[in-house]
Amino acid sequence: MESLSAPQRSVGLSIKEAFDADLHASNLTNWQQEYDQTSRGGFHGTIIELPFNDLQVFKETTSRALQQRCVVWPDSLWLGIPLGQQAESRIDGLSVGDTHIMCRPGECGFELTTPAQYELFGVVVKLPMLLRIAHIHDINLRWSELTQHGRLVLPEKTLSEVRFLLHRLLSSKRMQGMSERLTHDLVMMTLLEVLKVNQPAPAQTQSYYHRKRIVDQARALIHDNPDTPLTVTDLCQVANVSRRTLQYAFESILDISPIQYLRISRLNGVRRALICANGGVNVADIASEWGFWHMSQFAKDYRLLFDERPSAALSQVSAGDMTV
Repeated sequence: MESLSAPQRSVGLSIKEAFDADLHASNLTNWQQEYDQTSRGGFHGTIIELPFNDLQVFKETTSRALQQRCVVWPDSLWLGIPLGQQAESRIDGLSVGDTHIMCRPGECGFELTTPAQYELFGVVVKLPMLLRIAHIHDINLRWSELTQHGRLVLPEKTLSEVRFLLHRLLSSKRMQGMSERLTHDLVMMTLLEVLKVNQPAPAQTQSYYHRKRIVDQARALIHDNPDTPLTVTDLCQVANVSRRTLQYAFESILDISPIQYLRISRLNGVRRALICANGGVNVADIASEWGFWHMSQFAKDYRLLFDERPSAALSQVSAGDMTV
């Protein structure tokens, strides 16, 4: 943030787009992310970002349903604010309702399940600066409530005002000529208001934690054995549950069946490997490394999910960015 005596710099927006979900995930500055596409069709994503040294404000738009694994930068706090009137999303398996926002501390992994045509505002703030500003304005942050449950409830009026402000700030026409220092202060005052009036939204039943544990155990087996054609029986055995219980756990936590998750996670793994592959490799070699042995069925499933042939991903490049 600039000092009072410094020249009044104007704010500049960074706009990035991508046509692959995982490449899109890498476009968000300083985050560690991996996205799996779960709904069919070509992907398109955009990130409009307003970066400061100790504060990040962005709008993310994604065209396809995703499973997102995310870690925000160290010593920070993230707020995720979905735009209104969208299909339901989830954070760590918990439904995000109309008056919910999401909140996670830095270096703490979390997972999002987002529908197609999803839009999200995000704010990341460095903790030392947040604590200093909160102290100046006599605001108690109630840290354990902010970071323990993943979801916060806001009054509808506050949530509407926050969305309106972020929409204006992330509009290139609105931003022209705005002072960096004043914009930074406006975001911080809005953030403090959110943190002052929020209420935590914990999981309502103990069954959530049981279902989440089942899903985590099954997914760990899949992650640790990418080249093994696992079955639903394998997942039931590692989680020590019946097929029916496994099915219910996956659908309630991830909004997807176990067998769909098995297939989609491996297809996304193949796609990442194809995009990152060095010269001289072929599709069949990479597909077999991920447990696909029937090439015709693999190619068909791949095209249905990503709306392109596997060979097209070998030459995939990330989209460039532009600054306005």
